[in-house]
Amino acid sequence: MMDGGQPVPSPLVPLGNGSDYSMSLEQKTTFVFVILLFIFLGILIVRCFRILLDPYRSMPTSTWADGLEGLEKGQFDHALA
Repeated sequence: MMDGGQPVPSPLVPLGNGSDYSMSLEQKTTFVFVILLFIFLGILIVRCFRILLDPYRSMPTSTWADGLEGLEKGQFDHALA
């Protein structure tokens, strides 16, 4: 049980008046890394919504057989050698 009157110190809440509190290098690095992850997540969410709204825009207009020279479509035995 608590003794009453004594607040439990927390690593997230600075002790004292708070004006002398500064983040350590590890906390700054973690904060920057989390911000970069949120930016990356936002870019991925926007990209996924754009693909969902217009899926055919991201598809190439050429087909797999356009690059074959001298071979008929569907003949792969000569191309593997």
